Formats: sequence, structure tokens, C-alpha cells
Amino acid sequence: MFKMQGIVPPMLTPFKENGELDRQSLKTLANFLSERVDGLFITGSYGAGAMMDLEERKEVVEITKKVVDGRVPIVVMVGSTNSKTSCALAEHAVKMGVEAVAAVGPYYFHHNEDNLLKFFGDILNTVDDQVPVYVYNNPKFQGYEMSLDLLKKMKAIGIAGIKDATFDIILHATYHRLLGDKDFDIALGTEAMWLSACVLGTKAFIPGLGNVFPEICRKMYQEGIAGELAACRATQFKVNRLREIMYLARSTQLAVYAMLEIRGIIKAYPRAPFIPASTKEKAEIKKELENLMML
Repeated sequence: MFKMQGIVPPMLTPFKENGELDRQSLKTLANFLSERVDGLFITGSYGAGAMMDLEERKEVVEITKKVVDGRVPIVVMVGSTNSKTSCALAEHAVKMGVEAVAAVGPYYFHHNEDNLLKFFGDILNTVDDQVPVYVYNNPKFQGYEMSLDLLKKMKAIGIAGIKDATFDIILHATYHRLLGDKDFDIALGTEAMWLSACVLGTKAFIPGLGNVFPEICRKMYQEGIAGELAACRATQFKVNRLREIMYLARSTQLAVYAMLEIRGIIKAYPRAPFIPASTKEKAEIKKELENLMML
């Protein structure tokens, strides 16, 4: 069974200044990352999935799949506000030959347990065991918690794993203790806690920072997996300092657009109503990156 392994960045979706999908920058970024990471998690939070229409989301999958050309596995985030849209995205992802799909809980409305089991059950029925389905547990973005009891029921109906974006290391440990086995994958949804998660048995993490600096994320991953805990701790502290620098752009997502430009990988924009980092903010970020010898 497919399981996420290594660093699997939540790939940014680049837009033009007028809000259109920047297809050339998407190709450039997908190619850059495919040589440096272990997988791609696309059309998620960093990938602005919720800000694109159905056809745009499908096009991002198509472009990424063609550029990656089998070099690394692709996980497509198909979550939306409703089953119809998510099932259509899941069906398309399967046809494109990706390795897995994931879905955040349907957002905007707060859903009860029966609704959520129906939502994920519909996606499972759509993919029909052709690819594994992950639940992307992101309470901040979906707007509600998913209880451990609910996750156990999801596992029982066929959910294959979880991308844990709760930022709660105690809860992450509980997932390993009560859910983790050969049939259920547990991936960490951030770079901020890799050292702790690795010790608990996690084998993959999904770093927003990995869009720009996959090298340091890979270094931290390898140190953790090798049990070089002192070295991993030092790298973890540097990674977390980089995350602090990201907030100079007011959010980590906006910072990734700015940092990609600063590093000279692509120049792209977030989709409105997000406002790109200002010239002053970019200058501050660049200065701090130089101080850390990241440029």
C-alpha cells in the first residue's frame, strides 16, 4: 500500500498579477521540486485549492502530473464544501494516475459526524480502491475538530491515513498509539515539529517551507530518520527560525511567494483578495535569510 515517505511539500499554486493561473511558473516550480523532494501534495492550503474553480484545480493536476513524469508521487487534495465537487476532483485525479488523494473536512458549514462519514464515504466510493484516501485534518481551515472516535470510524470505512495539521504533538502521538499500523499512514502536516514526530514513528512531513528550501527540509528529515537527534535538533531550530521569518510577510503562504522570488525560482502572485508581500517586507525577509546564510 502506498504511504507518504520523506518530505512532501504542499506545492504552491502560482498566479499572475491579474489572478490568472500562471502555467509557466507552475511548470517551473513542479520541475524544481521534483528533483529535490520525495513527493508533492498539491491543490491544498498552500496550493490555493479552495480559491480555484473546478477546472482550474483539474488543470493544476494535469500540468503537475505531466511535468513530474513519475519522478515523485503526487497526492491531490480534493477537499471542498461538498461531496459532488470533491468526488469529481477525486475521479479526475484517479484518471490522471496520481498516487493518492486527500481531503480536508468540508468547510464553511460545521458538519456533524454523520455528515463527515458520508463525505469521506462518497470519496472512497468514487476512487473504488484505485488510490488511497487520506483525511487532511486541519481544524483551523475546516473550522472544526475531528474527534478521535470519528477518525477511528473513518479508518474502519477505508480511509488509509491522515495528514495531521493540528500542530498538537500530544494528539499526533495519540494517532500513532491508537490509529497507526501497517494499514493506516500518519503524516505530519508541518515542518515545525518534525524532530518530535520522527521520534514517535512518523515517516513523512509536509513542509510549506519546502517549496523554497527543500534542501534544509531534506537534511532535517535524513537526520531524524538516521537517529542523529542532536544534529536534527539543531536543524529543527534553524527551520523554526525560518518559519518566524516567514511571518514578516504576515502569513507563511504569502511568504512562500516572496521567498520564491527572492531565491530566483519563480516570480508569482497569490490570488486576490490576498495581497502580496510589500517591497519593504521582501527586503526584510531577504536580509534575515542572508543572516541565516540561506541565500
